[in-house]
Amino acid sequence: MSAFHTFAINGRFLTQNMTGVQRYAFNVVNAMTGVSGERSIPTVVAPASAPEIETLNASILRKAKLSGHAWEQLSLPRAWPDTLLNLCNTAPLTKRNQVICIHDANIFTTPESYSAKFKAYYRTVQPFVARRAMRVATVSQASARQISRHLQIPLGDIAVLPNGHEHALLWDPAKAEIAPDLVQRICEGNGRRFILALGSRSRHKNLDLLVRAAPELDRLGLDVVIAGGGAGIFEENKLDAHPNVHLLGRVSDADLACLLDSALCLAFPSLTEGFGLPIVEAMARGCPVVSSNLASMPEVCGHAALMASPFDPKPWVAHIEALSTSPDMRLELVEKGRQQVMKFTWSETADGYRDLMETSTVTAATRRAVAESQRLKVGVIFATRGRPVVSAQTLRHLLRTQTLKPDTVIVSCVETSDAGDLAGLDGVRVITGPGGLPAQRNTGLAALPDDIDVVVFFDDDFIADDDWLRVACEAFQDEKQVACFTGRVVADGIKGPGISYADAVRILEEDPGAPPLWTEPFSPYGCNMAFRMAAVADQTFDERLVLYGWLEDRDFGAAVAKSGGQMVKYDLARGVHMGTKSGRVSGLKLGYSQIVNPIYLMSKGTMTFRQVAGQIFRNVASNLALSLRPEPFIDRRGRVKGNVLAVMDLMKGRLDPERAATLTPSKTPVAVSGVEKQS
Repeated sequence: MSAFHTFAINGRFLTQNMTGVQRYAFNVVNAMTGVSGERSIPTVVAPASAPEIETLNASILRKAKLSGHAWEQLSLPRAWPDTLLNLCNTAPLTKRNQVICIHDANIFTTPESYSAKFKAYYRTVQPFVARRAMRVATVSQASARQISRHLQIPLGDIAVLPNGHEHALLWDPAKAEIAPDLVQRICEGNGRRFILALGSRSRHKNLDLLVRAAPELDRLGLDVVIAGGGAGIFEENKLDAHPNVHLLGRVSDADLACLLDSALCLAFPSLTEGFGLPIVEAMARGCPVVSSNLASMPEVCGHAALMASPFDPKPWVAHIEALSTSPDMRLELVEKGRQQVMKFTWSETADGYRDLMETSTVTAATRRAVAESQRLKVGVIFATRGRPVVSAQTLRHLLRTQTLKPDTVIVSCVETSDAGDLAGLDGVRVITGPGGLPAQRNTGLAALPDDIDVVVFFDDDFIADDDWLRVACEAFQDEKQVACFTGRVVADGIKGPGISYADAVRILEEDPGAPPLWTEPFSPYGCNMAFRMAAVADQTFDERLVLYGWLEDRDFGAAVAKSGGQMVKYDLARGVHMGTKSGRVSGLKLGYSQIVNPIYLMSKGTMTFRQVAGQIFRNVASNLALSLRPEPFIDRRGRVKGNVLAVMDLMKGRLDPERAATLTPSKTPVAVSGVEKQS
């Protein structure tokens, strides 16, 4: 008996409008006919209302009069008690013997694009079904990582079975009804060219970026044709101001073929996609692509497209202008695109599903990265002072071990001697500027190249796990809402006498790991934190915080997140904070900052009253309780004096965080950790 007779396919998609998800199911089912030489016809169980579809190569078993979610949850399990393949994001809650394809985690990453009812249903059903299913599949590596983070499924248990391209080659532009008149009017009547964009009303499609770029494109003699979306995705009165923007609404496949065959390029500025099917459809038909550099798009495009940040229209205009003025560049992208799409075929995906349904193993069915992708560019900033040996150890370790190599590394010092011999390393730039952690980090920010997408700040005594930069970069690439990222600190020497370099490396190597917990919101921890440069914009570290007191990172992160970005912690990014003791700062100064800095940040709006109360209470309680028998490496009594002095100043109406630097040190200053503790 053929394997196709042992499972059926959830046919609810036959009653839905044809979007990318339904197109995926349709083409996978058709490709299963004849996969690997088999000629068996797959069985599709569908509602009684499912229409006849001549082009679907399947045996349709129509059961029950219910429809929609009710049919899927109540009728489908009874109609087919055996193994079930679900290709469109949802599945019966009561079944265990099933495989479900979840195309993306957009319900978690772009909740603003969905109704409250839709979000409630999917956030309830998907996690439950995914954990009970025999196996979960998805359409890209980026989507697999998102699903792993938000549904708490091990990444290795998710099969990646992408979309294909062959269907786009079957579209017949001669049957187009709407597109030919528009193409003739733009290209022949007005002597202009046009770029094509596809999308729905969902905000994450980001088509408004093209409307904002319309004036510059108009100057270049280019129109923008948007198919599939309505005016509701754009700001009011925007469209009337741009006569070179044309909205077509939903179009047929024949019209889409006509548009792709005539366009200068496809512009695909989406903020997130499970796969990005229009990209391979365009490439298959010889249309160059300019794409967003987030989520699955770099993976799907490979090196066969021009890519840009979806947060800034300027690089989009530059790429499109280059295409319009260079026929050779356009022809080169067309050829690269045709080669790239051969990596995405419906026949291979159907073969993968057959393996998955027969063996329930991921190895045979999972498609790993099909090509080297264009990734986000990462810059690393080390601020260091007076610790050349420590900074040399940690930075050399980072450069030697990271699986993702940073595009630039900046060591920000007060004196060049702070960096020791690091200036001689390839890719490392040593710069000097004012002292103090906020000032030194600001100096580093100012020195970053303009094309850096993600900036990472490491303390000079932080040992990062080999995958720290890769995990962080993937988070920013996959999750458009993330503005600030921090990892898990396996051990923190700041809470004790400190950890040596050798012990830090050993602790990290022996760490058994932890579940891939994704926590949001979560304020960053300054020893290891990263930010999206598009979210940072002109934000700088507050140099009034002359003593760090574990708050300048919280202040900077909250300021960056004010624009709507999310602060997250992801436990897959690990490291050890050595807490090296060097630099002498009195407990008096630090104790003063422990009170004044939180109050100051509350006045700025980067800490809430509850956060401030908790921060101050923990610090004061620890100082008082331990001042009777203080640790040898902490000046607890000096901190208590600083706490009292700060309260007295606040009662007088004085809120001056800089005053900490001018206070007279206690008689016995103690060593503290890091450049952040220096005034």
